[in-house]
Order: sequence, then C-alpha cells, then structure tokens
Amino acid sequence: MNNPLTDPYFVLTKVYCGGKYLKQSLAETAVEPLHKARTVKICYGVLEKDIYLEHIIGANVKKQPKAAVKIILKTALYMLEFMQKHGYMVVDSAVELTKKLGKEGAAGFVNAFLRSYKIPPPPQKTEERLATETSSPLWLVKRIKRSYKSEAAQILSAPSEGVCVRFVRNAEKYLEKPHVKTPFENVFIFDNFTRDEAFFAGDYTFQSVGSVAICSAISAGDCLLDACAAPGGKSVLLSQKFKNITACELHSHRTELINSYVSRMGVKNVSAVCADSTVFNPAYKNAFDAVLCDAPCSGTGVINENPDIKLFRKEKDIEELAEIQLKILDNCSQYVKSGGVLYYSTCSVLPEENDSTAYKFLKLHPEYALNIPNSPLEHLKTAYGLQFLPHISLGAGFYITAFKKSE
Repeated sequence: MNNPLTDPYFVLTKVYCGGKYLKQSLAETAVEPLHKARTVKICYGVLEKDIYLEHIIGANVKKQPKAAVKIILKTALYMLEFMQKHGYMVVDSAVELTKKLGKEGAAGFVNAFLRSYKIPPPPQKTEERLATETSSPLWLVKRIKRSYKSEAAQILSAPSEGVCVRFVRNAEKYLEKPHVKTPFENVFIFDNFTRDEAFFAGDYTFQSVGSVAICSAISAGDCLLDACAAPGGKSVLLSQKFKNITACELHSHRTELINSYVSRMGVKNVSAVCADSTVFNPAYKNAFDAVLCDAPCSGTGVINENPDIKLFRKEKDIEELAEIQLKILDNCSQYVKSGGVLYYSTCSVLPEENDSTAYKFLKLHPEYALNIPNSPLEHLKTAYGLQFLPHISLGAGFYITAFKKSE
C-alpha cells in the first residue's frame, strides 16, 4: 500500500531544502500516477498553511526538529487538520516514513508528537494573529493592512477560484463540467479540469483570469512589443488585436517557452526574441504602437495559486523589484511611437510596485500622460490604475495602468 506521505515528502524536500519552486519540484519528482492528485493537493496545502503549521509545531516542542522530521510533521499535520484523514493512518504512515528514511531515532518523537499535540491559541497582537490565521509572512501582513485596512484579511485568505481555461474553439464540449463564467468571452473557471488532446491541438489553453483581464484592457493596433513575455500567454491572446507582436524575454530557456506556446496555439504573428528589456535597443526606438511591460514583481497577487511565494519572497525584494520595474518602463518608453500607449502591469497587490511605480514614471516622463484603461472584471480603481484583488476579482491579484505618449 502506498504511503501517502512519501511522495509529498520528496516533493516538499526540494522546496524547503533545495529552494525549488513547487511546480518545478512536482515536475522533477517521480510521483506515483495513481495518487498524483492527492500528492499535489497535499504539497500545495502544506505550503499554503506553512506558517500556521510552524505555529503548531513551535508551541508543542522545546527544540525545533531537523528539516526532514519537520517536513514529515507538517505533512501529517496538514492531513490531520485540513483533510480530515484518520489519525491512526496518518500517524502510522508518518512513523513508517521516518524509519524508512533511516531516522529510527526520531520515530518515537514523531509518534508522540502527532498523538498528543495541541492547537495553541493565536497570538494576541492583531498583525501577528492575522499572519498566523492566514498563514502569511508578518511583513506582508503589515503592508497589506497598511494599504487595504479592513480588507486585509480577505485579501490574504482569498482562495484560488479554480482552473481558468480560455477556449479558442469547442468550448461547449466542456461546459457540462461545473464552472464559473468570467466577464471575458470563452473564458471559464472550472473546479477541476484535466488536460486532453484538444490542449495540444490549440483548442484551449490555461490562462489566469488576471492575465486575460490585462489583455482585455489593451487597445488594438499594428505593432506591439511584449517586453517581459514568457511564458507567452499574453502575447498569444494579444495576437488577435495586433498585426505583429515582438515578444521579448531575458532568458533563452524562457524564450523557448514562448515559441512552444505560440506553436501549440497555431499563432503566426508573434516573434520571440531573447533580450534584456532594461537595455536600450536602437532598432526599437519609436517602433511600436503599444508596449506592454508586464514586469517582474513580488507575485503577492497570485499567492493563492503559488503558495511557495510565501516561503521565498522577502521584504527586501520589494524595493529591488520596484527599481527593476521602473528601469524597464524607463527604457521601453523609448520604443513607443508618438500617440502610442505604454502599458504597465504586475501580479502584485502592493502599491509600492504599482501606483508608486506609475507615479515615479510620470514624474520622469512629462511626454507621457496617465491613461487608465477600463475592465469588466471587478476591481479597485486607484489613483494611477486598476487594482484587481483576489477576494473581488475571481481570485486574481493583478494591476494595470497605461500612459499615452504625446503626439
């Protein structure tokens, strides 16, 4: 009988100890196919609840266990507290795995811990309590609370709405499955969606509702530069609005992701280029009707889809990312034709990466005027753009604004 903790343990070890992102770790780990869905659920769940699980462990031990044992405890705790699995099965499986890993000396501790642990009360301080209850880093809680006040808890705890699928054709074939209609044509969110041969034929693709919203806010034209384009979803969708699209990406392996995406979807007017969008390219000067800078960011708006962000993102990153974002905007502003539009977007909910960056850009570039777009997806309109928030925008935490270049 398969030990339900074994595959999650090996996946999560690569995350916690190897610094790999969860999706990469899942792709690289030989997971038993029959129980893959269970393994994925457990791995995402453990990372989503990591801080809360740390809170339980910390309150029940005098000395922190070593990494391998802690991963076993977190996995078992998640199964006990959030999956309502039978206690004896989880405890026995955890002890068995501990022994199998050659840690017989820790097996008794694992057994005793899982049979006797108590759920501790939440911290008394408001922000620390919110951090524990939403399993969010304290620095992020403080920033979200400062920016969004009473909505902070909803933003931090908003779940993923499901799997967002954008159909090119034959959508009706799949609409018998439980789904939610989005404000965008042929874009639906499903509880579950298993990829089939139609995916490889380009009948549909997986694209977040926030990504679709950004594309929807961009006006049509002749030539578009997608300055930070991988994996290519926005370039492919925007190929319906522009005659030609140049899709730039810094790293060659990510440029290949764009080429693969474009090929699968049968798109002919997108050209992928490996280039640094912070470095001026004379050939691009005044060459594009529109430029999209979907800049590298903290990812704080998509934590519900990528819980490992809570583990890897640090507060010091925000200032560094804001500098890169402004540098990309500053450079790409030279590529827009007179009367053209420069678009700026992120998957962040932090004003430091969004409105603040827009404000700084406009101060540096009087030749541009703020030109906030519209969107049918529910959002918060800020001083400088549109902020999509996970609890009101079908799970999406994205930002977009636009700047029009003078004639």
